[in-house]
Amino acid sequence: MTGRKRRRAPPPAPPPGGLLDWTDPSVHWSRHERPCRYCGFPTHLRDSRRSPAHKVCAEYALATQAAEAAEAYHQNGRLHD
Repeated sequence: MTGRKRRRAPPPAPPPGGLLDWTDPSVHWSRHERPCRYCGFPTHLRDSRRSPAHKVCAEYALATQAAEAAEAYHQNGRLHD
């Protein structure tokens, strides 16, 4: 090997309408309503771990986590204390 690192392909662009792609109903839909893990209102939707969650709530939680991680990195110069 020449010691050169391969560049990774850029991440795919988010799907239209948001960050998460929940188009597969076999993964993200249930006949039974359950309370959303974030807001508590009933939903038929399920996240990738099959936990009840609205898509909007899940995207908001991801955005919040990313903002908190960026702020912690900015404040501390690293992600964890």
